[in-house]
Amino acid sequence: MRFRGPNGPKGQRRHYSAATIRCYIRTVEEFSRRFNCSPDRLGPRHIREYQAELFRKGKAPGTVTQRLAALRFFYVKTLKKAWSSADTPYPKKTHRLPTVLSQEEVARLIDAACTPFHRTLLMMLYATGLRRAELTHLKLADIDSQRMVIHIRGGKGRQDRDVMLSPKLLDELRQHWQRLQKKPGVWLFPGQKNHCGDQPIDTKTVWHACREAAKRAGIRKSLHPHTLRHCFATHLLEAGADLRIIQTLLGHRDLEETTIYLHLSEQRLHATASPLDSLNLKDRSAQDQ
Repeated sequence: MRFRGPNGPKGQRRHYSAATIRCYIRTVEEFSRRFNCSPDRLGPRHIREYQAELFRKGKAPGTVTQRLAALRFFYVKTLKKAWSSADTPYPKKTHRLPTVLSQEEVARLIDAACTPFHRTLLMMLYATGLRRAELTHLKLADIDSQRMVIHIRGGKGRQDRDVMLSPKLLDELRQHWQRLQKKPGVWLFPGQKNHCGDQPIDTKTVWHACREAAKRAGIRKSLHPHTLRHCFATHLLEAGADLRIIQTLLGHRDLEETTIYLHLSEQRLHATASPLDSLNLKDRSAQDQ
């Protein structure tokens, strides 16, 4: 049996991204190969065994949840079968604070970019807080230098939004345009050699730009393109930006998603004194005597 993923009418109504569709198809194919059997002939027992195996392999709870969501879609929407959450419960989410760089570290990262093109990508990530898929799909028409905004079309959840266009970033984009041997007609960051393709760059290009610059800059923190999105939001908050403005810029549906940056702001942490500092303790040297 061939599973075509949530890209039919139902999937389109639910606004599944291309990445989600690929992930769902890949999961069902992997599940089928694991038991060497067509997935429509597998049931709850096999799903529980597959779930347990994912945990044994050390997969993160978020990854396991994503795989279960793919199988649930397949059985409920494609096969029209019942799905018991009690039999296959989703793992509890782990709430970890993301890595955030200081502004000095961000500057080191950008300055350590392997190529001018990579430098432009890193500056774009930090200046706008874009997700890497949103960055790769930017079009020339999305850069509005008259209003100094960048239009994000069909972001996560198929939502459009605008973000600020920094004058420094605009200057960098103009230099990027001058460097292109073949001027693109649609995409801001065209793919293929010399960036002259008819399709945009792959998200892996953004990933490699970030990782290689981190190595060259000697930054040992766990770092990926989304880290610069966290830096964008945290540094805006530390500069006094309103949390709801940051929510809008990031494209968060719920303000609760944005409040995580309250925990990451150094200024807010340092502004709150530890209760230890208010204790009147004896001097240690006096105790030793």
